[in-house]
Amino acid sequence: MARILPVIMCGGSGTRVWPESRESRPKQFISLIGERSTFQSIVTVLGDREIFAEPVVITNADYRFLVAEQLEEIGARARIVLEPTRRDSGPAVAVAAALAAKSGPDTIVAVLAADHVFRDSRLFAKLCEEAGLAAAAGAIVTFGVAPDHPATGYGYIRPGDPIDAAGKVRKVAAFVEKPDAAKAQKFVDEGYLWNSGNFIFRADVMLEELGRFEPEMAEATAEAVEKARSDLGFLLLDGESFSKAPKKSIDYAVMERTDKAAVIAADVGWSDVGLWSTVWRLSAQDSDGNSLRGKAVALDSHNVLIHAHDQLTAVVGLDNIIVVTTPDAVLVADAGQAEKIKQLVDRLKAEKRPEATEHKRAYRPWGYYQSVDEGARYQVKRIVVKPGGRLSLQKHFHRAEHWIVVRGTAEVTRNGEIHHVHENESIYLPIGCEHRMANPGKINLELIEVQTGSYLGEDDIIRIEDVYNRV
Repeated sequence: MARILPVIMCGGSGTRVWPESRESRPKQFISLIGERSTFQSIVTVLGDREIFAEPVVITNADYRFLVAEQLEEIGARARIVLEPTRRDSGPAVAVAAALAAKSGPDTIVAVLAADHVFRDSRLFAKLCEEAGLAAAAGAIVTFGVAPDHPATGYGYIRPGDPIDAAGKVRKVAAFVEKPDAAKAQKFVDEGYLWNSGNFIFRADVMLEELGRFEPEMAEATAEAVEKARSDLGFLLLDGESFSKAPKKSIDYAVMERTDKAAVIAADVGWSDVGLWSTVWRLSAQDSDGNSLRGKAVALDSHNVLIHAHDQLTAVVGLDNIIVVTTPDAVLVADAGQAEKIKQLVDRLKAEKRPEATEHKRAYRPWGYYQSVDEGARYQVKRIVVKPGGRLSLQKHFHRAEHWIVVRGTAEVTRNGEIHHVHENESIYLPIGCEHRMANPGKINLELIEVQTGSYLGEDDIIRIEDVYNRV
């Protein structure tokens, strides 16, 4: 069998692990467990080039530089495909199938979620090979996980008759929605499997099923792929075409309607890192069951998860509690009600609180900035520019800026003149001047920016020229 083409779905917002995960930097790009993000971990799992081809990553256009940066950090390569708008997993899978079919209609595709964990990567690769053989014969094979507890947050699969000689791959007798606690226990007792949401198919088989059940989606995504264009090394799908695709998950679009669905049991240490309670379960714990990360202390407490960033976070006499502190938000939750955090974020969005979606630290293709202090007519920011990073040539109508370099050397363009500003030096940028900052060095450029003026919003930026095509 030819190598499997892995396609990583990397567009979710991860609201259930707020406040660390937000739309501006969602959970798949955060090191919630271990040193690497879950996206980086799944890329690493797919590293066997005898089994897997170079992966394709399908992500939202807003995350393109995050994806590229995280691939660079682990020395990996991938083809990055950008969705101009969010349309759920159905259209994304349709795009994956259409792209794969260009290499050959019988290309075997593995669609995997960027926020899932497979702890036994060798066994997972072997299962992909076995599932790939069934997919080559025309099945759409999903990975089913034997439950280790009666979870109410996962969908379930009832396995049917075997379709391969070894009896490992079975027909899907039924997909079952997320159950209540009593039904979940019943499903576990009766041998149901968790629906992991990862699956393998032949490109032409998936396209045929999409054409049968969702012709509008199939047509719109095929057109979006045909009209796609290269943009700074990314493949940008055609926006007008892609927006015509109905917003629908692949489960509803195909998997629950096709007669080709099959399941293979995957005992590979799988977890969907979708809840803080899951993060606790997968993380290292002390003798009291506490998982502590960052500046965290727990006294006379049990089964507590604490993720602390800059400030010391301490708990006393608590059990089964989640505490997450970030520079601009604090979450305290009963671990048994972790699923309600999504409702909390929805409420914060309805109240138009910026903390619901934006981090205090704002990441950009060139680095990041973070607000330090603000008041009437002034704002102070810390700015970090990566080596080779280059901000847009821009101007402001309502504010002036003072840049003080604390590390590295800044190459500053001001009204056409180039200035090199070194450590402990500063430069003034008056209202209306055209300016740009770049880091020509080999270490991070760090500076403090002091803004003064009548309006300090981020929308007071007129970009004149930009290497990242944001003009």
